[in-house]
Amino acid sequence: MTDETTTISGARAHLECLECNRQYDLYQVLYRCPECDGLLMVEHKEDALHTLSATQWKNVFSARMASFDHPWSSGVWGKKEWVLPEIQDEHIVTLGEGRSPLVGLPRLAGELGLAQLWLKQCGITHTGSFKDLGMTVLVSHVRSLRARGIPIRAVACASTGDTSAALAAYAAAADIPTVVFLPAGKISLAQLVQPISNRSLVLSLDTDFDGCMAIVRAVTSADPALYLANSLNPLRIEGQKTVSIELAQQLNWKVPDWVVIPGGNLGNVSALGAGFRMLKNAGLIDRFPRICVAQSANANPLYESFRAGLNELTPMQARSTLASAIQIGNPVSFPRARRTLREFDGVVEQATEEELANAAARADLHGMFTDPHTGVALACLFKLVNSGVIRSRESVAVVSTAHGLKFADSKTAYHAGQLPLRAEYRNEPVQLPADEQRVLQVLHERLGD
Repeated sequence: MTDETTTISGARAHLECLECNRQYDLYQVLYRCPECDGLLMVEHKEDALHTLSATQWKNVFSARMASFDHPWSSGVWGKKEWVLPEIQDEHIVTLGEGRSPLVGLPRLAGELGLAQLWLKQCGITHTGSFKDLGMTVLVSHVRSLRARGIPIRAVACASTGDTSAALAAYAAAADIPTVVFLPAGKISLAQLVQPISNRSLVLSLDTDFDGCMAIVRAVTSADPALYLANSLNPLRIEGQKTVSIELAQQLNWKVPDWVVIPGGNLGNVSALGAGFRMLKNAGLIDRFPRICVAQSANANPLYESFRAGLNELTPMQARSTLASAIQIGNPVSFPRARRTLREFDGVVEQATEEELANAAARADLHGMFTDPHTGVALACLFKLVNSGVIRSRESVAVVSTAHGLKFADSKTAYHAGQLPLRAEYRNEPVQLPADEQRVLQVLHERLGD
């Protein structure tokens, strides 16, 4: 039972409340526990998964990674039994997500005194961000709910850009209408044009992300035929947790000492922990990495909570940041993130605008093209190394959550000196006349003899 078409008899999943542990049928529309209003998680009947040994699972995952057949050609659905085991293949909506590169940065690792440093490039995917990993699962689940006769008229989300792009693309592929709520003037043009191109109903609201989130929660509660696609919905986490599984697979079923991930609404760190937890329970890895959640100093409620003991979270008014996708002052997944940080001996660090911009530019010197959110993660990595929290000769994987091309405007502004910060790695084009002698002179000046 180890070929790429294997399905596991008895594999099941259900919804379970994070607070009171009540269980609910997965195939109903629920976002919070009806009894205590706690956050829900998708939980798996792991005993069924453990009927295959760790070696057998490694063989299954390896065979599927080499397959071009539906649905194994997706890095997410190649782990189907660990994600949504009961979904029918014909309901799966995939746009080739997952299988993202794990890029080693040996020179930067050497500069930092680390044994190894990798960038897990989750932004190399259909819509340019890691949100595709969760949205393939959520939209596939919606398609299966509609096939069961559940009346879902459209899928809706609040977004700082990337969530709306992913939702719009996957729902368009499934021929499901979408409504997206965006904070006016607070996302990049590349992020705005994606849902427009996929024919979403785009509502640009004069508020921030938290205001958009409050409205989408209200309208989806008032009209059950509108299905909520934000990370409050636990189906999103199921796809995003495959980052952990894929990372371990790419490292030959080892884990780094640390994983650093940007945090906004905090579904991503919860997903990261869920994946590592299932890997260890099934015997595919023998230990957990430590986790750092990296936040912008302009939108840092988790950082402030961590400094105060991680017992409560005080919502804040998030200020403008280059890392616009994590400009969130009231993250809905705080209870999930808190559990993960405590279980994984985690830490939370923050980065200023200057720190994140320079960190992104520094990584670009090593062949990357780094978005501002990955810049936040890298800046926090540098700070943790300098403070000794991350020790010499440890290994680190940084999760890159979006493609730099979605933020070309801010990266151009950095190198043009148009941002209100000290651009340590600024590199402007040299304007010259079309004169051979002048060109040679500059070449000698800049490159040496």
